Amino acid sequence: MANDVRRHEDPKPTAAALRRPDMGAHAADVGKSSGRGGRSSTRGAARHRLVLGWLFVLPALAFFCAFVVYPLITAVQYSFYRWNGIGASTWVGVDNYVRVFTDPELLISIVNALVLIVFFTVIPVSGGLALATLIRTMRPGPFATAARTVLFLPQIIPLVAAGIAWSWMYAQTGTINTILGSVGLGFLSRSWLAGFGTALPAVGLIGSWVLTGLCTILLLTGIGKIDASLYEAARLDGAGWWREFVTVTLPGLRQEIAVLVTITVIAALSSFDIIYTTTKGGPGTSTLVPGISIFRLAFTQSEVGLASAFGIILLALVLLAVLPIQLLARERD
Repeated sequence: MANDVRRHEDPKPTAAALRRPDMGAHAADVGKSSGRGGRSSTRGAARHRLVLGWLFVLPALAFFCAFVVYPLITAVQYSFYRWNGIGASTWVGVDNYVRVFTDPELLISIVNALVLIVFFTVIPVSGGLALATLIRTMRPGPFATAARTVLFLPQIIPLVAAGIAWSWMYAQTGTINTILGSVGLGFLSRSWLAGFGTALPAVGLIGSWVLTGLCTILLLTGIGKIDASLYEAARLDGAGWWREFVTVTLPGLRQEIAVLVTITVIAALSSFDIIYTTTKGGPGTSTLVPGISIFRLAFTQSEVGLASAFGIILLALVLLAVLPIQLLARERD
């Protein structure tokens, strides 16, 4: 009986119990291998997505390098030479850059481009704000839709066609003078694009007409994203339309305004199409802009090095005008 009790207290381990530690170690190994397999599959998927991303980007990147980066590098190289585009070139260092800032005609073109910022940026953005605020108060319907369509219509018209049409309207017997004569202001009639004092404002107003629709539509879209409860809270606080515009609408449109100012400033500084089709920079130098000057230098006067230097300076001028706008917009965010 004692032996039976001893056997009951100290049973021999069974075969299953003997195998259990080995099975636990095997399960741990399986878990580790599955973990490694999961991590490796995740890395493989990430590499696959990276490769696919580069495959999608490479065509656009190749075109960008071929038509933007390489010409820019070439222009920088040409800007240090005196070259007519055909014969041998001569190293002149920074003389081309010095000439840009000392030639009165080239300086006038820069000044004219800065003046155009008033017509291409200030008028379209401020006018777009006013029109977008007005359209927002309209009830949805055919009239509001027609207003948006008419305002955006100049964007789908080629700038060359717009310039030709406006040159006809500005002519001595054109639409502008006809309207002035019909309302008793015939004494103001003149050849608007032929006058030294009126040519630049006349060209600038064409740019204002083209860009106002874009500014209005983009700002109207931005107003639609502003929470309506903010306007309701402003009205409950007794705010008038001006206070509502300053405290709710303007802060809500900060990003849209920054984008529009950037686009329109670049359009003003790099303007070419409208001016070339209307005045070609005349009369004299009253509408001369950097784009026209660079075109003349490179393709009429065969001064490729000077034209390249002026192009690099124009690029720097655009960056100096645009980068502070972007930095201010980010800081306020």
